[in-house]
Amino acid sequence: MDIEKKVWEVLCSKEEIKSRVEEMGKQISKEYQEKNLLVISLLRGSFIFAADLVREITVPCKVDFMTTSSYGHSQETSGEVRVVADVSTDMIGYDVLIVDDIVDSGTTMAFVKDYIQSKGAKSVRTCSLLDKPSRRKVDVNPDYTGFVIEDKFVVGYGLNFGDYYRNIPYVFVVTDQDR
Repeated sequence: MDIEKKVWEVLCSKEEIKSRVEEMGKQISKEYQEKNLLVISLLRGSFIFAADLVREITVPCKVDFMTTSSYGHSQETSGEVRVVADVSTDMIGYDVLIVDDIVDSGTTMAFVKDYIQSKGAKSVRTCSLLDKPSRRKVDVNPDYTGFVIEDKFVVGYGLNFGDYYRNIPYVFVVTDQDR
């Protein structure tokens, strides 16, 4: 599919995302007072969301990154998650917040949550910009959610299509309509 020739339907505008991320940052800041917060951004999709989110968190926090893979270049998850690049921080004593761009089947988030817990984190919670509960294959729900969306393939604000379009400042759906 050549998405440049298709109509893009804005699902979450730049302004809506900014407002929601500010709200989430306030909520997380309130709930993580007096805790040793470590934010783990799941690369590559969450890097823009995580950067915006941590700038809204007012309590001290450390940031680390982890890369997992379950999609490759496909629009569908393979169902098998593998760690491509692990975190470098020792988890012991940290209250970890895992940040991802989207929870779809739930497979990646469930895997990463269990994986981080097994490394000795004091607590592990999850945060996702987008949540697609209708696609859930694993019983996992983000503790913090930006937007609950329908079962549509979304792109932009960190979410890619063939390794491109992550830099679009809003989330959009590629329609079947030609431009």
